[in-house]
Amino acid sequence: MDQKTADHPSFPTHRHSISQVVLYGEFSYATDNPKVKYAVSLTGDDLAVQKLPVVTSRNKQQTFSLKDCVGARSYREDDNDNGDPGAYFSAYFYPFKRRRMCSGVSRQRMELCFRLASVRDPRANLEEAEKWARVILERAGLPQRVTDGVFLNEAGQPCRVMVLVNPHSGKGRALALYNGPIQRMLSEALVPHTLIVTGEHTHAHTRTQGRRKLNDGPPLVCAERRNHARELVREADLSQWDALVIISGDGLLYEVINGLLERDDWEQAIHTPLGILPGGSGNALAASIHHYSGAPPVSSEELLLSCGFMLCKGLVSRMDLVSVRLGSGQRIFSFLSLAWGFVADVDVESEKYRHVGAARFTVGTLVRLASLRVYRGRLSYLPAPAEGDDDDNAKGKEIPDDSRQDSLTGPVDSLLPPADEPVPTDWVVVPEEEFVLTLAIYQSRLAEDLLAAPAATLDQGLIHLMYVKAGISRASLLQMFLAMEKGTHLTICSPHLVYRRVWALRLEPYAPQGLITVDGEAVEYGPVQAQVHRGLARMIAG
Repeated sequence: MDQKTADHPSFPTHRHSISQVVLYGEFSYATDNPKVKYAVSLTGDDLAVQKLPVVTSRNKQQTFSLKDCVGARSYREDDNDNGDPGAYFSAYFYPFKRRRMCSGVSRQRMELCFRLASVRDPRANLEEAEKWARVILERAGLPQRVTDGVFLNEAGQPCRVMVLVNPHSGKGRALALYNGPIQRMLSEALVPHTLIVTGEHTHAHTRTQGRRKLNDGPPLVCAERRNHARELVREADLSQWDALVIISGDGLLYEVINGLLERDDWEQAIHTPLGILPGGSGNALAASIHHYSGAPPVSSEELLLSCGFMLCKGLVSRMDLVSVRLGSGQRIFSFLSLAWGFVADVDVESEKYRHVGAARFTVGTLVRLASLRVYRGRLSYLPAPAEGDDDDNAKGKEIPDDSRQDSLTGPVDSLLPPADEPVPTDWVVVPEEEFVLTLAIYQSRLAEDLLAAPAATLDQGLIHLMYVKAGISRASLLQMFLAMEKGTHLTICSPHLVYRRVWALRLEPYAPQGLITVDGEAVEYGPVQAQVHRGLARMIAG
């Protein structure tokens, strides 16, 4: 049956009363009986499909929102030697659908593949299929300038993405997750990439994804040592890459961010778009980005598909980073959290339960509750205004001191006093000196299932400081963490839990030994200062 265009007299405009139909055709599904035809219409908002002829109410129209589309392509079969003139176009959608085995919704993959064979000329059929794929990409807000199936960036060069995978993170399934849904999704979105596998006991080899079929693998480079990702991005020619994507827990992104800020050209390097796909046990940033999108809560591979979907859409947002100065003078940068006490102990001590994935933190929490500790020290902070106050930045709070930067790269910590001097008078010194935990967090989630800072956003310019004073019972502390799963822990009115919005802080432990973690990684123990830098990094997020 012939394909029709918008000026055809039989064009069914009544089916789309809101958005004008821009393309219309009658095709068969690639895997269906070629004699069974479907009416396919494309508007600025959706792709609609209805079985022909429309004679019963059972032939309902199916509508697929272009907001859920990550890609489209056109092709002819490579082994088409039987004289078949047919061509094909496929569109890939990840809409929210009801789960089969439990309540709620999550993004699920759907592929629509149609066969076009209205004329005997294979080239004409392919040109028509190419037009459909091109217009779908355009209407979906995806890059349309395609040369031989490869997206072009603004400079007219192929977009290039470095994908770093830590195969040892979480349950050790990160590489398998890449080889499954992620590689397929990136291929559907026509995102060429180079895969780099990091780890302590791997052998070097290489693989790259360019102009390939959907089932072809990308180039692969394997690393053999810890902190290889940090060294790699510190020395890499970043002009060769349009984005850096991490498939791991939060630890690998910590390496990448610090590597970027150790470069001489850090001001430009830190603006390289970063992507995060959950492949570890914590996955706090990935879960936070999903949370910011407004989508219903998900976990595990459903979270992976959600973050992969946002990655393919390619929307870039600013993200806060926090500069953390250790007692030795070393400075590191953090995107997630700074913890001392109970949370830090659970982060480190639960490493032995890594094989159970995200459940390691639940196990670690129960173990630490059984032998609850008190941690002595002094906590000070520079308060930020209450939510809704017009004064939403720290201008006027800077402390003049040109010597603080020394030879360090990265932005100047203008809010932090010298470590050997008292905090300024506009800082608050917490009167209590005995704590169960101290947590400074700048994203919404501390783990996939812990909504620790419900009010946090990517680019807020705030540290959400929480501390629990000594004297809390085990039952109350457990209740607090259970409430944190839904983000209601700040409303339980516990006299031991204190929450503050701050711009900077100083922590001075009294005990000679202990644990402090930054983004879940143990760092040098001792006095520490931290300051937020608003919107310093760039993150691919929905």
